Amino acid sequence: MKNYILNRKYCTVVTIIFMMFVSLLFNACDNNDNEGGAITISKVYLEDVNSSVLDRQVTFARLGQLIRVEGAGFEGLKKVYINGFETYFNVVYVSRTSMLVSISADTPTIDADPAVRNTIRFVNDSNEVIFPFEIRSGAPVITSISNTLPKAGEMITVFGSGLTEIEKVVFPGNIAVTSGITSDEDGEFFTVTVPAGVSTNGGSLLVEGANGGAYSPAYFNFKKGVILDFDGNGTHGFWGSDVGMIKDADLESAAIGMQNISQGKYVPHRPSRIASFAAGANRCSEAWTAGTGTDNWRGQLTPYIPASTPLDQVAFQFDIYVPQDWTNTGYLKICLINNFNGGAWTGGLYNFVPWLTDEGKVVPFKTAGWQTVTVPLTKFYSFSKGDFTFEDVLAFREAATYQNFGVWFENSNVKWSNVSGESSELEFPSSATSVSVYTDNWRIVSLNTPVYSDFSN
Repeated sequence: MKNYILNRKYCTVVTIIFMMFVSLLFNACDNNDNEGGAITISKVYLEDVNSSVLDRQVTFARLGQLIRVEGAGFEGLKKVYINGFETYFNVVYVSRTSMLVSISADTPTIDADPAVRNTIRFVNDSNEVIFPFEIRSGAPVITSISNTLPKAGEMITVFGSGLTEIEKVVFPGNIAVTSGITSDEDGEFFTVTVPAGVSTNGGSLLVEGANGGAYSPAYFNFKKGVILDFDGNGTHGFWGSDVGMIKDADLESAAIGMQNISQGKYVPHRPSRIASFAAGANRCSEAWTAGTGTDNWRGQLTPYIPASTPLDQVAFQFDIYVPQDWTNTGYLKICLINNFNGGAWTGGLYNFVPWLTDEGKVVPFKTAGWQTVTVPLTKFYSFSKGDFTFEDVLAFREAATYQNFGVWFENSNVKWSNVSGESSELEFPSSATSVSVYTDNWRIVSLNTPVYSDFSN
């Protein structure tokens, strides 16, 4: 039945487009007695085969979209300018009263001459008409947020594309901010101050600007997902007398960071009692949850993130502060359970090496204040290949003898082949380090992103 419905919809789309094109072709063959006459524009329609409304009257369109213009006097049409940009059109799809034209990706938008921005100009040999019509860039996209668990009054930066002239940000709890927003001219980011009253259930940010609206993933202020914040949410676990075991006495609470400040207690991954970590050392320091008998991810998290959720829609987030350059050596090993050896690059863990770029270049990592790191659970090596759900991770933890979730500092050599998954002889030898790395607010979050529609239906 599903295939039948899809096929029927496809046939409907093809039929409508075919009939529209035939009509245009037929009308294009009519007499051209009015060539060079007055041009009038009455309506503009968006042609979208992926929408439930295939031929929709609109007041704006985006780069790359196909529009149908209705009016009169299109015979002999010579030029079409969109935002001042001369735009190609096929005369086959021009009739006396209608024409099709695709908005070129090269069309200027916010950088168009203000005199011609948001206009379409139609020209024949003797006449022309300028029709006011909003032209938007591609739909905006949010890719990350500098801190997804900030305090009210702190500033955050939202990164993405198409984020130009942002006028409104709606936070979870339907708290709207319309002032104090600073947008990047290239639309790659904007800044905004977090208002009071944001919902502790968390959710998505909704932003609206010159290019329309967009949602962030549903991970902003998601306090329900905190598994350990060292201030009472979750239980800090520790045992034995190993020098590297981080205990309650090792936690720090002095206010540190700029713009986004520390929140209560946090983990120093090089406790003050350890001056430095030696080169080639594994498991230099380690911090854990209490684990078996205390951790209950299924009970805590599945009311908000169903076990059936595809794993690429679930992530581990934590906040990090690194006041001085962290480069060339050391990384954080993030473990779903407590059952790994030093140097491992397989299993239910992920190695966070922030000073290495995706191209294998060393770039020192440093933060001015606390910022959020998002690690999709599909980054964990056991779950990086295959179709997994959140249930697979829950079951993996529940089957473990030691169900502690942990983060430890490792200072062994880093092979690029382990980081990239590609064959390579490139290796980054470790060296002694006294770098200070702090983390806090360990949490599991949803990466589900609501779909924003330009149209109410």
